[in-house]
Amino acid sequence: MKRSESAVDTMPEALRQSRYHMKKCFLKYVEKGKRMMKIHHLMEEMETVIEDKDERAQVLEGMFGYILCTTQEAAIVPPYVAFAIRPNPGFWEYVKINSNDLSVDGITATDYLKFKETIVDETWANDENALEIDFGAMDFKSPTMSLPSSIGNGVSFASKFITSKLYAQTSSQQMLVDYLLALNHQGEKLMINDTLNTISKLQSALIVAHASLSSMPNDTPYQSFDLRFKEWGLEKGWGDNAERVRETVGFLLEVLQAPDPINLEKFFSRVPTVFNVVLFSIHGYFGQSNVLGLPDTGGQVVYVLDQVVALEEELLLRIKQQGLNYKPQILVVTRLLPDATGTKCNQEMEPVLNTKHSHILRVPFRTEKGILRKWVSRFDIYPYLEKFTQDASEKIIEIMEGKPDLIIGNYTDGNLAASLMANKLGATLGTIAHALEKTKYEDSDMKWKELDPKYHFSCQFTADTIAMNSADFIITSTFQEIAGSKDRPGQYESHQAFTLPGLYRVVSGINVFDPKFNIASPGADQSVYFPYTETQKRLTTFQPAIEELLFSKVDNDEHIGYLEDKSKPIIFSMARLDTVKNITGLTEWFGKNKRLRSLVNLVIVAGFFDPSKSKDREEMAEIKKMHLLIEKYQLKGQIRWIAAQTDRNRNSELYRFIADSKGAFVQPAIYEAFGLTVIEAMNCGLPTFATNQGGPAEIIVDGVSGFLIDPNYGDESSNKIADFFQKCKEDPGYWKTISDGGLKRIYECYTWKIYANKVLNMGNIYSFWKQLNKEQKEAKQRYIELFYNLHYKNLVRTVPIASDEVVLAPKHVRPKLPTEDRQAIRDTQPKSQSLAVAKRTEGNATQKCNIM
Repeated sequence: MKRSESAVDTMPEALRQSRYHMKKCFLKYVEKGKRMMKIHHLMEEMETVIEDKDERAQVLEGMFGYILCTTQEAAIVPPYVAFAIRPNPGFWEYVKINSNDLSVDGITATDYLKFKETIVDETWANDENALEIDFGAMDFKSPTMSLPSSIGNGVSFASKFITSKLYAQTSSQQMLVDYLLALNHQGEKLMINDTLNTISKLQSALIVAHASLSSMPNDTPYQSFDLRFKEWGLEKGWGDNAERVRETVGFLLEVLQAPDPINLEKFFSRVPTVFNVVLFSIHGYFGQSNVLGLPDTGGQVVYVLDQVVALEEELLLRIKQQGLNYKPQILVVTRLLPDATGTKCNQEMEPVLNTKHSHILRVPFRTEKGILRKWVSRFDIYPYLEKFTQDASEKIIEIMEGKPDLIIGNYTDGNLAASLMANKLGATLGTIAHALEKTKYEDSDMKWKELDPKYHFSCQFTADTIAMNSADFIITSTFQEIAGSKDRPGQYESHQAFTLPGLYRVVSGINVFDPKFNIASPGADQSVYFPYTETQKRLTTFQPAIEELLFSKVDNDEHIGYLEDKSKPIIFSMARLDTVKNITGLTEWFGKNKRLRSLVNLVIVAGFFDPSKSKDREEMAEIKKMHLLIEKYQLKGQIRWIAAQTDRNRNSELYRFIADSKGAFVQPAIYEAFGLTVIEAMNCGLPTFATNQGGPAEIIVDGVSGFLIDPNYGDESSNKIADFFQKCKEDPGYWKTISDGGLKRIYECYTWKIYANKVLNMGNIYSFWKQLNKEQKEAKQRYIELFYNLHYKNLVRTVPIASDEVVLAPKHVRPKLPTEDRQAIRDTQPKSQSLAVAKRTEGNATQKCNIM
């Protein structure tokens, strides 16, 4: 069989090769009536039909075996079996087979979705007027990639495409000139002024400037020749000294003369585009202390705060190298919680630690009755987001004295708010999903009616689809997040075609070959998470408390259970206590595996011990399950369950303390989009076992820098952990080999500096990309607005409004930045401009920010 051939071409021959067995097999598939079948169901029923192992192996080694192995699922509607086949990441084919005569027909995504819908709502499936969403219809002019290996390399593809446009079309070159003419900050022109309004004028000025710069010493400050530059129509922003200005001018000359993607990327990395950045992270308790482990509050808080520190450092460096003296501003916009439960989440403005110009801005959820006091689950957050975004927009404009240059969303709620604001303000938009819920819960689209009262997936999937189509660029941590692996679709790929029967059908939700997708893997704060071997940096003051945390035999509010044999190494896991993180799964693996229990102790850091203390429905169920498992497998003396810990300095020393004992970290999630705790553990030199479902499969090279485990096969996973510790007993150097391999992997691929550089480059190049595709972007935005206003807002009305206590909304008080930041901004402007900007933004701030 030629693997390049389509399934519809090869399926007839595949069925003919074993027609007798295939006839029996397909009759078996349809005998139970309408249903969905996953690949393991198809395989299991084939085994019952073809009992002879040799005959079954022959079938599986043939054409049909290959097709079956690339099948993700099948919709059974007798007499038909409709297959969804995925031969490669991002590529899907659909075929239907008649079980009576084994005839084969290729079908469209729409037809396949109708088969799925027929299983749960046949009347709606046959409704010719059922709502069908097709974002692909709006992308007919958009360039897309074609190779799976290109997925996630959007900046590289965009650079190549822009280069080809600049080379082929004079109009595109003029668009670049217009883009540069529009560059300004706080009303001050940057790079070029209005005298250089054509390609020929710009090229002439650049040639003169480059020749002049060639005779200057490299370290000549820009101020020494800025007046000469102004005479030629060139403004500041090219660089801080002659060498850097000459390089930037040279890059642009090359781009205008003979465009190539390398020089284009180099030039755009120098363009002063981004000064003011807004990041949204709304749900949970967003703060810098005492928040980790609270409902809906985990790794995303650490991720965003570390991201802010890295972005500010990179912005400060770039602004200095551009020869400018502006101060950047970064605002993390989140929810203000009056009932802050011992955190600072009721504080409107809070400086971000280890930064000079970054703050957390908290905006309350408002209802008709006033400000909502209490925490709201991320699943119930949708009724408040539009008003929240309006209020946040007004405050941001006031604080920044203008609109942000770049807006970045985080998670479903933050991405939706970011897309609403970016559309209103015309800012460049980046989104970060972290974890799309659709892939966490099997068949959650088909079962949306059953799950909606608890999770409101109809709102969530709609919001996700809107945000990802609104984004100018999408930041992902891994390839798997976008397009999965050979065997499993990615999170975004699962939104390519799906259906919510009775609500709407998405025949084209997102294209994973879209150049908006980019991989930028985060790191861990290496001032906090450093190797256990760096003894001079170790936080030894925590060690007595950590010893008590791990080994005391007292049950209290912080820990229960005890470790009888302290000489055993520890396997350690730390995560939210929900079904996806699978902490109870790990506990059960440990309980069942007597060999593993003889080799190691288990330490779990997660959640509360008392279900009544939790506000999260899933967490309450998992707490009860933990207690049942400890009792069922009689784990007392071998397990320590520690309540969620919020001090990451102490947590980092806990990683290192366990490394001292030659233990290991285990991350057993059913699915993990990235795996920040994996990065933290590896940074500390702790050998790590992590799920092979999602991002960790890219972080860890199995058997070299750690180990991958399959959460769907607990016995196999627990034996793999036991094998490691058995080998460490036999070869004491093996533990260090894996520890060193993990550290090497981190230093090569996962640092915040690499991340910040990539993200700011995205902000620069996609700000021009959206200008280049302006007409299509605007047309698609109209489509999104219709979907938002006519459908999403109706879905939101089905989510109950929280009925807890409210307080009257206080009179609006304008939040203040520290005096030195505000003064520094004003000092960079002529007085007349400062007054004009202040007057203009004051007027903007008083207008109602009517999003969409």
